[in-house]
Amino acid sequence: MADRGLTGVLLVGGASRRFGSPKALARIGEETLAERTWRVLGEACDERLAVGKVADELPLPFPLIDDGTDVRHPAAGIIAALRVAAHDVSVILPVDCPYMTAAGLRALAGACADAAVPVGGGPIPGAYRRSALPALERCLAEQGRLKDALAALEVGRVPLDPSLFADADTLGELAEIEARRRG
Repeated sequence: MADRGLTGVLLVGGASRRFGSPKALARIGEETLAERTWRVLGEACDERLAVGKVADELPLPFPLIDDGTDVRHPAAGIIAALRVAAHDVSVILPVDCPYMTAAGLRALAGACADAAVPVGGGPIPGAYRRSALPALERCLAEQGRLKDALAALEVGRVPLDPSLFADADTLGELAEIEARRRG
């Protein structure tokens, strides 16, 4: 059941250089990564936004908001989403985290001060409030690491099963993630 007052953001703006083809269009079973992550966001949130580069012309089954920059940086997508989101808190899910669950996203949202991230995980997936915008904007302007932006924020840490936020940067990694989940 979707939470009222929560925006779900799907990041689809990566260049997919190591993957070799657009990650969003890679398939797991009957769904693309984009379809799968979009569905999970719908299970957790009452508003969904997809953010990336419109110029990539990906054939997605939902509208894409352009992040409005010439750079490929996750902060660009998060900033664009936070600026237009209907709600103060947004959960951010990259397209290459196919096994995140609605419960995991809700746990991140529930722990969100300025931000919340999984224990042992990176800055995405995560939850971010609009109060994080200044730190994220500095990060983007300086082309810094998103992890460094978190140092300027009050961050909740959520213990989640690491398989929920395993990401696939190559086709081989995607196959490994699938095999571990089945095994």
